[in-house]
Amino acid sequence: MTSNTPRVWFVTGASRGLGAAIVRTLLDAGERVVATARKRDALTTAFGADSDALLSLSLDVTDEAAVRAAVEAATTRFGRIDVLVNNAGYGNLSVFEESTAEDARAQYETNVFGLMHVTRAVLPVMRAQRSGRIFNVSSVGGIVGGASGTLYCASKFAVEGFSESLSQEVAPFGIHATIVEPGFFRTDFLEATSVKHGSNPIADYAETAAALKAFYDSRSQNQAGDPVKLAQALITLANAENPPVRWCAGTDALGMVQAKIDSLQAELDAWRDLSASTNGDFEFREESGSSAWG
Repeated sequence: MTSNTPRVWFVTGASRGLGAAIVRTLLDAGERVVATARKRDALTTAFGADSDALLSLSLDVTDEAAVRAAVEAATTRFGRIDVLVNNAGYGNLSVFEESTAEDARAQYETNVFGLMHVTRAVLPVMRAQRSGRIFNVSSVGGIVGGASGTLYCASKFAVEGFSESLSQEVAPFGIHATIVEPGFFRTDFLEATSVKHGSNPIADYAETAAALKAFYDSRSQNQAGDPVKLAQALITLANAENPPVRWCAGTDALGMVQAKIDSLQAELDAWRDLSASTNGDFEFREESGSSAWG
């Protein structure tokens, strides 16, 4: 692949919101795009008929066989996949006790296992090429937890741990994995068609749950983040020789991540002596640069 050849991007959750902005921006930039979503009709409505630059595919990321078929269709059409954008997902913004085990499983099936299915299917293509970029769309909620984020943030924390580890496994093959941590962006993420709230109301949480829902409702369509600018930033990151493992998007995300770093440092310092006191009397040898734990 020469530097003048358009790259092939595989984008999930592409029919609306951030995914749709990414696809439009890529097409405007002259790239080739495999756009996927649960309903192909929504893709053709958004982007028009397939062309030399566009392949639209119906895809439910929770269906592993369908994922494999979509990746095969993409490589049959374009011969390669240069960039994967794992964007499909939704938010269950429930107080934990007001959610159910089924709510938690559904959140993980899409946000975590669906992302893993797509990554697992695309990696052999990228390994064979000895090149590739993976953007796993997490959230600032993947590094900062908060009330009503018990299910959503848990799923995004899982994406972060998966992606950070994956980045080390695939680096020898010329593949870079980057976690994308958006703050609040002006999409339909907080609309009733996307977001889910508690399905098991509890009187003790009524005031808290109502206040949280009112907060999110007031933010919907009033978010500061511009999806097109985020999409343009992904192109910049895809062009970077050494892209970051984590990249946060938006000034709100910058502030929240910085506050989390400061909080971690303060807590580490406050309890440093107690942490160090748990070592045994036996000789301890720390491996330089080791990422082992436990």
